[in-house]
Amino acid sequence: MNRKELIKGYIDFFKSKDHKEIKNSSLVPENDPTVLFTMAGMHPLVPYLLGEKHPQGNRLVNVQRCIRTGDIDEVGDTCHHTFFEMLGNWSLGDYFKKETIEYSFEFLTKVLGLDINRIAVSVFKGDKDAPKDEEAAGIWEKLEIPKDRIAYLDKKENWWGPAGETGPCGPDTEMFYWKSDEVSAPKSFDPEDDRWVEIWNDVFMQYNKDEGGKYNDASQKNVDTGLGVERTIAVLGGLEDNYLASMWKPIVEEIEKLSAKKYSGNERAMRIIADHIKAAVFIIADGVVPGNSEQGYVLRRLIRRAVRYARGLGVAKELDLTTPLVKKILKIYDDYDVLKKNKDKIIDELNKEEDKFEATLDQGIKQLEKVFSKKEPINSVKFNKLMKDPNKREIITGVFEKKLQGRPYSIKDPKISEKEIDGASLDGKEMFLMYQSYGFPLEMIDEMAMAQGLFFSHNEFRQELAKHQKLSRTASAGKFKSGLADNSEETKKLHTATHLLNESLRVILDKPDLHQKGSNITPERIRFDFNFDRKLTAEELKEVEDLVNLKIQSNLPIVCELKSVKEAKKDGAKGVFDDKYGSKVKVYHIGSIGEEFSKEICAGPHVDNTSQLGHFKIVKESSSSAGVRRIKAVLE
Repeated sequence: MNRKELIKGYIDFFKSKDHKEIKNSSLVPENDPTVLFTMAGMHPLVPYLLGEKHPQGNRLVNVQRCIRTGDIDEVGDTCHHTFFEMLGNWSLGDYFKKETIEYSFEFLTKVLGLDINRIAVSVFKGDKDAPKDEEAAGIWEKLEIPKDRIAYLDKKENWWGPAGETGPCGPDTEMFYWKSDEVSAPKSFDPEDDRWVEIWNDVFMQYNKDEGGKYNDASQKNVDTGLGVERTIAVLGGLEDNYLASMWKPIVEEIEKLSAKKYSGNERAMRIIADHIKAAVFIIADGVVPGNSEQGYVLRRLIRRAVRYARGLGVAKELDLTTPLVKKILKIYDDYDVLKKNKDKIIDELNKEEDKFEATLDQGIKQLEKVFSKKEPINSVKFNKLMKDPNKREIITGVFEKKLQGRPYSIKDPKISEKEIDGASLDGKEMFLMYQSYGFPLEMIDEMAMAQGLFFSHNEFRQELAKHQKLSRTASAGKFKSGLADNSEETKKLHTATHLLNESLRVILDKPDLHQKGSNITPERIRFDFNFDRKLTAEELKEVEDLVNLKIQSNLPIVCELKSVKEAKKDGAKGVFDDKYGSKVKVYHIGSIGEEFSKEICAGPHVDNTSQLGHFKIVKESSSSAGVRRIKAVLE
């Protein structure tokens, strides 16, 4: 079974269970400042998991493109990916555990034909907040999963949420498959045995965590599931390495051609290049360009990391690395119109960033050579011979580590003097700065240093890297905890005010085709991007501000209608009419229907009347990118 067959089989299966297919959303979340990218299929559905009615009903299914950046440094093994596709089915207050588990089991065993004797599951073992999930375990037992194949695990393993400090959450049940063909699956399931690979996760959002930390029964119990396309294809193909599967192999083969090296023996570097360029292709297709902040920074990091590993693999800098890989990726994912439409832009942005980074790499090499020139190398022939011996290398670096820590040490074999060690020792912190500033991987710095008869503390380097990663994770967690599911009153007010701002800009600037190019709303402020080719004057900004406040003071009701896309378009509702909408959409009117000031397609959240908004104030207007302006505003 290939990727397209799996996706079609999954969606058709759940359609037969009365689910409606929803669209594969952009990787850049719409109106959600809490995360940089869509990280799971449930992400675009947050308002509906919180209780809003979905236009297509309460049983949904789709495949969703996703980006997860927390594992970038883990990419290089057989199973981690930055970009992946997630199959999911949802129940919004409809069916719950019994049907969910039965559907999952039926799809795995009947549609995919997986051997029940190689399936195991885990469920929540219970704690002070919620009881042991004996209900889920009982359902699995009725489906003839033996008790020894059901593991009860803690919150870390079998619990989801809430996304922020409060909100929907609950236990989950995970499905595992025994991937080894050489050894039969054991009777008992050991979650620590990595021959059991997780393939599916069913989350039961049956609780709502309140501000006091208490877990209360949710008024609407939801189901959110996730089945990874890449991992499932590998399992179906009997592959222990995901990168040998059909959605990776053509890309890897192209890297083999460019580098004149085989995948065997160079797996890590080739996986990183394949993964990062694929992720970059999809991110650019969804409107992001390389930059120094937020999504643009992640994109730049992915491209540069791929380029530096390609250089280390021996791909000549004169060769075009990215274009041949883009062509392979577009062929594999030819069912994505967003890739076809943006092919030229994708290639152009990748080529520009590749060229820019090649120049940076050259600068970095020169800088490294300057640092090296200030050191006294150990005789390089003697040194390299010693450093190739793992035991002797350990002695040299061990002595150096002890010296750094001020601990007692003695120089045994090999007979290298303390003076030689001091002279040849590079600062691990300084080498980390080279890594951070120029994107050099540890292996590349190490090889260049050894060629000069120099060495540095890997421990010191890794300590600095760990600090950097901790800061990055903290920043990401902070962004996430600010409220993936933020339906606070402040956010609702600012979201509603954004509609007024959008329409006021059209009126004051006399530009009917003006539309939103991006929006980032937190409980404190609005950041709104729109298509316009010049700076707004102070007078224009004042007029826009005054018009918004006039409509706020007019006590206009906010009315929601459910319509087909065709009806919404015919009625003049504003929105960029592309493939992101489903068959039904919500149209929000600010003002009575027929006399409204604004009429837009939107998922919410909104207040009931403009009188609830307070006073609108524009605090800044600036350029966002070519032909796009940005306004930051607050409600006082």
